[in-house]
Amino acid sequence: MGGNHITRRIGLAVLVLTGLLALSGMAGSASAATSCSQVPTVYGIPPWGFHTGSFTGESSFAKGHGEINLEANTVSGIICQQDRAGTVIMSVEHHLSYHSHYATMWGYPGNIMKIKVRVTSSSDPNCEVGTVGRATLYASYNGVRSDSVQFFFPAACKDQDHLYHGTQVNNQVPPL
Repeated sequence: MGGNHITRRIGLAVLVLTGLLALSGMAGSASAATSCSQVPTVYGIPPWGFHTGSFTGESSFAKGHGEINLEANTVSGIICQQDRAGTVIMSVEHHLSYHSHYATMWGYPGNIMKIKVRVTSSSDPNCEVGTVGRATLYASYNGVRSDSVQFFFPAACKDQDHLYHGTQVNNQVPPL
């Protein structure tokens, strides 16, 4: 009979530990909500998308992708940027601010689109969820690799203002 009592206590202890481990796993997944791993890197030709190398040699990067309808002037998607200040995940606001197939940046012709973004998750203590910023995506064409992605944020998120430019940036901006 004493064995039954011990077995029940061990079973109860295992149940409690399992619950605690599940809760700690949930806490871990909450912190993963500010990880760029939840935003897949899209290769090939998506409607729009990009991934960058580091910002001026630091261990920062950005990536994003989504849908676009040039006739309706609408866009959607998700973007993530990770740098020394933290990681911010952004949703793309619905209205496409600007797009052109006849843009010139860095001395080369290409496609450009300008979008508004909203921070949906942040591990940067100064950049609050809900902050609205802008992003400019430029994709050079004619065999030139001079793509760029630039973020602009208000003062509180100024640490997230970055320009990624050069051969480490792979950008797909659709033509008109």
